[in-house]
Amino acid sequence: MTDRHEASVEDLIERVEREKRAVDDEGRDAAVTAQHEQGKLTARERIDFLCDSFDEIGKLAAPAPTTPETADWEREDAPADGIVTGIGEIDGRPAAVAATDFTVEGGSIGHTGGNKLKRVLDLALEQGYPVVLLHDGGGHRIQEGLDARPFAQGDAGLTTLQTKLSGWVPTVSAMMGPGFAAATNWAAMSDFVVMVEGTSTMGVAGPSLVEAALGTDLSKEELGDARFQTAETGMASLAVADDEACLDAIRTYLSYLPRNAQAAPPIDDDPTPPTAQAVDRLVDAMPADPKKGYDVDAIVEGLVDRNSFFELRPQFARNVVTGFARLDGRSVGVIANNPRIKAGTIDTGASDKASHFASVCDAFGLPIVLLADVPGILPGPDSEREGIARHSAKLPFELNRATVPTLNVVLRRGYGYGYVAMGGGRSTDNDLTVVWPTAEIAAMGIEGAVDVAYREVYEAAADPAAKREELVQEFVDRTGPVRAVEAVGVDAVIDPRDTRDRLLRALARDGPEREESWPPKKHPINPM
Repeated sequence: MTDRHEASVEDLIERVEREKRAVDDEGRDAAVTAQHEQGKLTARERIDFLCDSFDEIGKLAAPAPTTPETADWEREDAPADGIVTGIGEIDGRPAAVAATDFTVEGGSIGHTGGNKLKRVLDLALEQGYPVVLLHDGGGHRIQEGLDARPFAQGDAGLTTLQTKLSGWVPTVSAMMGPGFAAATNWAAMSDFVVMVEGTSTMGVAGPSLVEAALGTDLSKEELGDARFQTAETGMASLAVADDEACLDAIRTYLSYLPRNAQAAPPIDDDPTPPTAQAVDRLVDAMPADPKKGYDVDAIVEGLVDRNSFFELRPQFARNVVTGFARLDGRSVGVIANNPRIKAGTIDTGASDKASHFASVCDAFGLPIVLLADVPGILPGPDSEREGIARHSAKLPFELNRATVPTLNVVLRRGYGYGYVAMGGGRSTDNDLTVVWPTAEIAAMGIEGAVDVAYREVYEAAADPAAKREELVQEFVDRTGPVRAVEAVGVDAVIDPRDTRDRLLRALARDGPEREESWPPKKHPINPM
């Protein structure tokens, strides 16, 4: 080979391009084929699909030998050190993107790869870029980790960086293959986590480590497949069919959010209101009888811009519905009780799901629309063992420290602390508090209250059943919407079909960002 000092500039350029081709997909046919045979895109194909453009950082990175086991490793042993990093554009907006490469040492991250990741996260922190992590691998590279000298340095400040990024920029983790250990730790601190059914896993440790530590032989699916992590634990926000759907979901999620906490959320300049039929269904869908269920999705459909609702964690804690939507093009967050699951009662899962969602909305400037039909907090020994008393404080805690507009609509039941938790009435400093004619607001469900407080009265009557029904009807009349508005506990009783317009007018009147009058403290302490 010609000496560099004797070569032409064109020769030098060709040398560099040759090195790049060797680590690119076009220079690694066998690795690409193996990845495709598993039904997965390569790391670079995923980035190409997600991003309009991408400026890669560290493409020619090589392993950093730190242990005897890696002393002779060269670039060809770990091309790009197993992670593709850079700054891309997604729908015309910048984002810091990193994708682990399963074809390189099982997608494990070595010390050089950690430095690459730190570089793009530093840029995200400084410039306010959203962060998208595409996980497909085994976490920290074991061959480089069984040595106290390098490992004692920690993760090069990556955990501190992720903590600083939280609430400053949207953070996304996509589990697109094996995602045990480090990938799961990253996902746990991300705002949005999406998994691919059939190929992805998530958990603090894989099967081999679990068997070594506990003697329990479990499959990857039993430990943390997409169904388990979306429906049972709620760790994942969404499960999708394939890589392309996963990347589409990331793009959709980011489309509702600003680049960072100091920017305004994007606005759809061509919004489409709900159909007249969807608005009219608001009256038909809602039964006055609090014992009857209904489709809460039909309520949401009649209020928000057409086809704009993007539900998050749809399989977890289904007694509450959370998701982004748009009102006349403006991004909002929706939290709604679901009467068809546990009657819409708030349990530990619903509290965690809704409070985390409210926190994301507040961090990135999305008004919160609360659609309440709640019979209370789930009682009973099982619920108490799960810590419902402290979990149930999480949602009102987030709502009351939020600085975004909160708009509360009581659709039907507003009972007890569930009413408070959903921001009902004056329990939260709402920008709008309205009730529908079907609303019923009380300390608890009326029939249960009569049985607790008036059992002796109706059992002493000549006809106990008739007396009980008389008492129930008396309190039904006393807990209705007209009574609720008499002392201005709520702003108004409205026709359900007028709800969207009322919400839009409240948002249109929203002034500059409010400054809360808090005591001199660093921050409130989140309920456990």
